[in-house]
Amino acid sequence: LGDLVRNVGGDRVEVENLVGPNGDVHVYSPTPGDARKLAAANVVFVNGLGLEGWMTRLVVASNAKAPVVVVSKGITPRRMEEEEKSGRRIAIDPHAWQSVADAKSYVANIRDGLIAVDPAGKATYGANADAYLVKLDELENEVRVAIASIPADRRKIITTHDAFGYFGAAYGMAFIAPEGVSTEAEPSAKDVARIIIQIKKQKIPAVFLENTSDPRLMDQIAHETGASIGGTLYSDALSEPGGPAATYIEMMRHNIRQFTKALVG
Repeated sequence: LGDLVRNVGGDRVEVENLVGPNGDVHVYSPTPGDARKLAAANVVFVNGLGLEGWMTRLVVASNAKAPVVVVSKGITPRRMEEEEKSGRRIAIDPHAWQSVADAKSYVANIRDGLIAVDPAGKATYGANADAYLVKLDELENEVRVAIASIPADRRKIITTHDAFGYFGAAYGMAFIAPEGVSTEAEPSAKDVARIIIQIKKQKIPAVFLENTSDPRLMDQIAHETGASIGGTLYSDALSEPGGPAATYIEMMRHNIRQFTKALVG
């Protein structure tokens, strides 16, 4: 999100990320420093769709007066079932940025949010957004070409948690995860056993780790099924600067390379 805001804002904005590289937004614990940043901000951008459950409390605690822009506004949320101790519940999947088309909506909402607080920058924000949207058009074409290179019967992947539902719906891949939409939820032994059976039955070729998750669960699944570890994916957070996924566009390209490397052969 910070990367998208920087691309639209350009030199007119100074962006502070509360959750940094390789950070897990699902379980993040805000600090007093975060409250001070919010109190000093001119505008606050959040993903929404239930991703940052702690943000509402932080805004109140910081006494922030800045407008809060929900960048997922207008996106149709995915709904999915999660298993809890009390039974199954319907959860909203917040990971809409995994669809490049939805990321374009993020950019439009960011542009409008910046213009609302800085009308003098309207032309700059509009031009920056337009230039970045062209890059996202190119990215989406790359994604579709790469997915088309993977045989249809091999477009099946196991990931650490369910962060790729929007990607799968947009580009025709099946993602299965032992955790739900949040890394806060620990998968049950029943969930893990079910996935192991599914991998063997459907001959799913690869499992993937995520940069924000504990690898031990996926190592166990790979060991028990014979599926190969397909590499590290970046889903909820970028890599450190200079890493393989330091920007949104680099993140998407990195993940696509991991998918094709593991699944085309």
